[in-house]
Amino acid sequence: MLLKVYPENPNPRHIHTVVECLMDGGIIIYPTDTVYGLGCDIFKSKAVERIALIKGIKAEKSNFSFICDDLSQLSDYSKPIPNEVFRLMRKNLPGPFTFILNASNNVPKLIQSKKKTVGIRIPDNNIPRVIVKELGHPIMSTSIHDDDEIIEYTTDPELIYEKYSNLVDIVIDGGYGDNEPSTVIDCTGPEPLIIREGKGILI
Repeated sequence: MLLKVYPENPNPRHIHTVVECLMDGGIIIYPTDTVYGLGCDIFKSKAVERIALIKGIKAEKSNFSFICDDLSQLSDYSKPIPNEVFRLMRKNLPGPFTFILNASNNVPKLIQSKKKTVGIRIPDNNIPRVIVKELGHPIMSTSIHDDDEIIEYTTDPELIYEKYSNLVDIVIDGGYGDNEPSTVIDCTGPEPLIIREGKGILI
């Protein structure tokens, strides 16, 4: 299903359709403030494994991140965050960043890295945040890559639908995506460390 959703004012009926799909173990493709993401309910392990299969990787080696709707969800899924890291996140989120944090026991094993860390996204895009809010907990997130050697990410939702319609349950058309991924910051060491330069520039 290709579902047109407007980021400024997501239709509640469409959001409800997406959330029901996630609760049934479905897989969705959705816009963020960077590239389009492939995701599912973080607690549906079969869906996580399906996504790993689509991407051609093993789920336990995937380093998937997930999307929260606001900072208040962090305490459920990460170990206590140092004040300076929390201030950094508060200044820069919502925004095009992935913050790597030490995972709490609430993070499903398939989404934790071997180091027991997890990547957290709070994108500056209403669509995924409204979905997460209605679902009641985060959705998993991994980028949609393009097979083209020059263009790394597919930005046109209709082309994404053509490619993935047989592999996923819903593709959300939220307009053209970006082709630059999030900036990844590892916050598990003594100092926050940028491990991938992306769209986000720290304030």
